[in-house]
Formats: sequence, C-alpha cells, structure tokens
Amino acid sequence: MFDKLQGIEDKYNEITQELSNPEVIADQERFQRLAKTHSDLSEIVAKFGEYKQVQQGIAEAEEIMATETDPEFRAIAEQEKAELTEKLEQLERQLQILLLPKDPNDEKNVILEIRAGAGGEEAALFAGDLFRMYSRFAESQGWKIEIMDANPTELGGFKEVIAMIKGKGAYSRLKYESGVHRVQRIPTTESGGRIHTSTVTVAVLPEAEEVDVEINPNDLRIDVYRSSGHGGQSVNTTDSAVRITHLPSGLVVTCQDEKSQLKNKEKALRILRARLLDLAIQQQQAELAANRKGQVGTGDRSERIRTYNFPQGRVTDHRIGLTIYQLENFLNGEIGEMINALATADQAEKLKDLET
Repeated sequence: MFDKLQGIEDKYNEITQELSNPEVIADQERFQRLAKTHSDLSEIVAKFGEYKQVQQGIAEAEEIMATETDPEFRAIAEQEKAELTEKLEQLERQLQILLLPKDPNDEKNVILEIRAGAGGEEAALFAGDLFRMYSRFAESQGWKIEIMDANPTELGGFKEVIAMIKGKGAYSRLKYESGVHRVQRIPTTESGGRIHTSTVTVAVLPEAEEVDVEINPNDLRIDVYRSSGHGGQSVNTTDSAVRITHLPSGLVVTCQDEKSQLKNKEKALRILRARLLDLAIQQQQAELAANRKGQVGTGDRSERIRTYNFPQGRVTDHRIGLTIYQLENFLNGEIGEMINALATADQAEKLKDLET
C-alpha cells in the first residue's frame, strides 16, 4: 500500500508543476483535465502526509525509549507511541478506503424516478412524501431539482414522478436509495383507522452523457400525442407529449411536462440515456452479485430496502439493520445519518472483498 501511495504523491507533485507551465495554462482543455485530477488526488495526498508524520513520530518515540535512561521520559515516550500507533491504524484504514476503486458515476447528476406501487391512492400519497423528502435533502446539499415528468393524483400524490437532481456528488450520496420503500400508517383515505401497508419504488440513475450511451436514431420510435392531466391551456390542444420507444431494449419513455414538443423530446431522451446506462450497470452488478452476496450498493431494484412505520415513529433500513426513531424529521429531508451509515457499510464490504 505504501508504494501505491508514494506513486500517487509523486503523480500529484508532477501535476502541481505542470499546472504552473505556461504551455499547459494556454491549453485550457488539458489544464482543466489536470486540475480535476489534481483535485481528486489532494485528499489522499494530504492523508498520506499525515500518515508519514505519525510514522515519524513513532520512530522518534522508539528512539527515546531505546536511548533515554530517565524512567519518566521513557514512560512519556511509551504513552506517546501507544497513542500514535492507534492513530496510525485509523489513518491506515482511512487510506484503504480512499484507495478503493471509485465509482465512475459518483460525481454525476441524478435522474430520480419514484413510482407508486401496491396500495392505490395511499401509495401515491407516500410517493409524494418521498419526493418532498428527497427535494428537501437536495436543497440542504445545495443541489438543484427539476421535474422531468409527473403523473399527479387528485389528492396531491404521484402515480409517478421523474426529476433531475443537479449537484456535485449527487449520485454518490443518493445511489443507495434505489429499491422498494414500504410505509405502514393509517391512510387519510381510511375512515376506520386501520393501519395499511403500501409500497413505493425508487430508482436513482446517474445522468448519462451522449458519450456514455450512444443511441442510434434508427433504433427509436417516436410518437407524439396530446398531453393529459396538469399543464394548463396546452392540455388536449396540441400534440406536445412525446413517447419514445427504444426498440432493441423495449424501454419506453414518455414526457408531457413541457408545453413544447421539442423540450419534451429532449427530456425524454435524457431519461432514456440514463435508463440505458443503468441497464448496463445493473448487468455488471448482477455478475458481481454472484461473487458478493452482501452488497449494499445499488442492488436489486425489487428488493424491499426500507420501512417507514408511522405508529412507532421509526424508519428502518433492512440492508444494514439501522433504525432511526425520528420519522418526521427523516421525511423532512434529514436523511444524512442513514446515507452515511449505508456508505460506511458499503465501504466495509468492499474492504472485506479486498482482504479475501
């Protein structure tokens, strides 16, 4: 590990020199590429510098222990060595995590898809609750959220809502949210006061650029039709809604949120690209899952990952067994604790894989 870290530090120093080269500065494309690599390496280089300082401190404490005759000085050196050794172990683990292969999609924007499952209108209302939860979390992170398409219900829920979340590291934080979310509560539509169980499916897809997914126009069937539902005066008056069918995969994307047919087509293509990229990711993960059973990441989308129990005021993530008894705050967007725990569990699994 030390040799690998030294190699990274050498590369970092080399890039630092390159960034001050007038020829590199003049070539903005190269400069920006090197600046990004420099930024990506900065955290691990700083941590490695701290690691080497602690190593040096341990060596100095050992030298005092070996040469010092005063028992009091020896005892101080022994205590310092013990403290530094513990710190070195912590830094070593942190460096191991930083050396884990990065998900190439981590820095991408997110296309968030939320769909009501079993439970009728109550499922649609909970889909609305989840959309508000993710929207508030996004706002707390300084991210922007834009609705791409939506199918609202009369009571204020959603049969389906698709949104783009734009912000640095959005996918790295939200990728663990994909799966089936279950809610247990007394519906507002239920007069008898009985607790119902409903489900909502969440899919978190990394936004795909054209270079990530190449779409052959001949593989697309594009239909236009009159929009329905919300949309104001344009509803049922113009053929602005767009349905795109990707013939090789059978994927179908519809978009009617904009009054402009062109804008709806553009949004539908962005969603299609994200779904095609996600399809490729899912195929890769299916192969990995055969070797790694305990993965936390963006696993099976049909898996029930979380239960929101209103009578007990708790939310439980079934993948890591974590229960938080602050359901109201959680649904108001305070989901950072859960996301951090999921990321830590995922890192632990990956470290375990490296050790076996």
